[in-house]
Amino acid sequence: MESEEDEDVGLPLELERIIAQEDREMRPHQEETELVDLGTDNGKKEVKIGTGMTTPVCEELMALLKNYQDTFAWSYQDMPGLSSDIVQHKLPLNPECSPVKQKLRRMKPETSLKIKEEVKKQFDVGFLAVAQYPKWVANIVPIPKKDGKV
Repeated sequence: MESEEDEDVGLPLELERIIAQEDREMRPHQEETELVDLGTDNGKKEVKIGTGMTTPVCEELMALLKNYQDTFAWSYQDMPGLSSDIVQHKLPLNPECSPVKQKLRRMKPETSLKIKEEVKKQFDVGFLAVAQYPKWVANIVPIPKKDGKV
């Protein structure tokens, strides 16, 4: 008596490989990382690097990052010459449609504090400006990052 495996129709190996690949669930690649401080005594400059590198490659990467750390923006104050033509956010509105004011959403106190801190930081360095929308307004939508920041 033959088993069910013996009764399988012999598919070409390439076709079996493609079918198996299609059945696999696709997930984003997630490599373990470690937090490394590139800063000196005057401040923290933290970056995450992968832990899967060999020691010589890791040392080369660290040397490269330390040599070019002045090219990274570590805070909003590090971007004074950023052109508003590139990063300005505008809301394209259809003049035929009247905007609708959203109902105010209450947020947890700790979320409100995080939003207030972030808005204050961006306002203090000139990233945000006050705009008047007398007929409508939209709620702020906080987006949590993986490291817990908002």
